[in-house]
Amino acid sequence: MSGSSPPMQPVAAAGPGPDRALRLIAVYKFCKAALTVAIGLGTMRLLNPAVAAWADRWAAALALRHDRRLLGQLIAVVAGLSPHRLEELALGAFTIALLFITEGVGLWMGKRWAEYLTVIATTLFVPVEIVQLVRLVTATRLAALLINLAVVAFLVYRLRRSESRRPA
Repeated sequence: MSGSSPPMQPVAAAGPGPDRALRLIAVYKFCKAALTVAIGLGTMRLLNPAVAAWADRWAAALALRHDRRLLGQLIAVVAGLSPHRLEELALGAFTIALLFITEGVGLWMGKRWAEYLTVIATTLFVPVEIVQLVRLVTATRLAALLINLAVVAFLVYRLRRSESRRPA
């Protein structure tokens, strides 16, 4: 015996994990969820009459100082909303945040269903984003639309590629 130990066998991988692109999209979805939760919480705070009055005074002063027509229109819309409508808007924001979190967790875990869900949900929001962009072109809105289109294109490519590799 030469005293040498048997060669080490490589440990088999437990399977392919989610790739970096899926993780990056998941982080994007988590960021969108955080922003949407913040919007929902802000809407809920407007239900407090003292907060609503403070926000109205602050925004009116800002609008007068800077002659911001868009901000003035936004104030008029928010001021005209009933408490029930504010609650509905907050609930809608929280529901959308839950969707973003579900997409993010599923993508982070590399789940195929999350890829399909993300393609469907993101595609459904694209027309809304286009309408918002047509109303007012901003770099943020344009970037969000382009990122969402890139996410959909990437996931559709990935899903089609994996389907073509399946045995018949």
